[in-house]
Formats: sequence, C-alpha cells, structure tokens
Amino acid sequence: MKVFISADMEGVAGVVHREHTARNGQEHERARLLMTEEVNACIEGVLTCGAKEIVVNDSHGSMRNVIPEVIHPAADYITGSPKPLAMMEGIGFHYDAAILLGYHSKMGSKGVLNHTFHGGVIENIKINQKDMGEIAISAGIAGHFGVPVVLVTGCQHTADEAKDFIPGIETAIVKRTINELSARHLSPKNARNLIKEQTISSISNIAQIKPVVMKGPFEVEITYLHTGLADAAAILPIVKRISPKTHCFRTDDFITAFRYIRSLIAIASAVG
Repeated sequence: MKVFISADMEGVAGVVHREHTARNGQEHERARLLMTEEVNACIEGVLTCGAKEIVVNDSHGSMRNVIPEVIHPAADYITGSPKPLAMMEGIGFHYDAAILLGYHSKMGSKGVLNHTFHGGVIENIKINQKDMGEIAISAGIAGHFGVPVVLVTGCQHTADEAKDFIPGIETAIVKRTINELSARHLSPKNARNLIKEQTISSISNIAQIKPVVMKGPFEVEITYLHTGLADAAAILPIVKRISPKTHCFRTDDFITAFRYIRSLIAIASAVG
C-alpha cells in the first residue's frame, strides 16, 4: 500500500493565530513542531496498516514547515514552493489513499483561520457553480489520479465541510472552533492518538470511500477581496471579467483548472 499525506497547519491542535502560521510569527516554531508531530502520528497509523510507501507533502504557506530532524524516518517528504500541484504535489496514479492533515474550512465559513489558498487575495472560488475550498479542490486533484481521500483532520467545521463533499470520509476533530481566532483543543498527546486511530480506521475502510472524480467541462469563478486584485489578475488572457471583483474561465481538465487558479492567485498577490 502507498499513501500520500498533504499536511497543512491551520487545522493542527494548538494553532489558532497568525503568530502560529506566519513564517515570522513569534510562535511559528512551536506550531511547526505541533504540525510535524501530528504528521508523525498519521505516519504511525499508516505503518500499522502495512503501508510500504508514504510521502508527506508540506502544504502550508512557504511549504517549508515540516521539521526534518523530527519527521518519522519511514516517510519521504516534499518541501518548498512554488510546486505545480501546490498542496497536492507528488500525488499520482500509484497511490492507494490520500490524507489531508491539519486542514481548515473555506474562506468566509465558520472555522479557525478559515481561508481559501490565500486569505489576502481570495473571497471565493466556484467550480461549476459550487463553492470550493482547499478540501474540495485537493480531493478533486486526488480524484483526477483515481486516489480516494480517506481522512481529513482539523476542527469540527473542517470535518463538516469534508463530509459534505466526500461521501464516506472519516475525520479526526482535534479542536473545536469558538471563532476565527480561538478554539478548544485536545492536548497534543490526545490529538495525536486520535489521528493515529482515525488513520488506521480510514485505511482499514478504504474500500468504502471512492475517489472524487469531477467531470468537465469546468466553469471556474474566482472572486477576489477587492477590485485591485482583479485588475492585476486580468492580465491572464484566459479570464473573462463578469463583475468588478470576479473572473471566470472554462477548461476541460481539472488539473489545468487548478493551475490557472494558482496562477491567478500568484498574479493578484503581487499587488495584494
């Protein structure tokens, strides 16, 4: 068995503030350790299920957060940015399962540190008229390669968002949102135990969870936080402006759609 883990930070127990998630945040080093140890708990669960290959993709911010000296030696890991598939870099047809660890809810929803890819740029992303956050888009990328997302970890709203999009998905709720910048957490030890247990459960029930295969053509709408961001991103010829803050484009391929989304975010963030 081969398992792919995409590891974000906002959904990690103990993380509630940009002092944790920002590269220059005063508590960022602590958050990196908390994140890496939750990754390790997931790896231990995967190993219990007999996995022969485990790859962890660092999916948060600079994508240089996983601590090399601490990560479990049974897994390879991918770091650095930019990467063509960003949060799902490394996924491929040869994997049996994918896990989204430390994820968060989409921009404008309930949930600690909610956002979609870039909190300073994106107000909303729609694909074929459906609001899509990082969970849905990551699951769609995995599904393009025929890989089911079997487990998502984070707060209760993250779990609800995952269940709404991925039938049969298992979740590990390691904290409960109070508001955007506060939560009630499991202790690090209990959070890691839960993640390991739910990893074992989800891998054991892998036959019950199907890949999310999204069928094209895809009509994508990206709404930015303000018109200046839309002005900047309008340089990409594929987009059509349908409102002062919103672009749309069409493509037949989901991976192409995702790469256009990432390109538009990168262009807009240059002036953000």
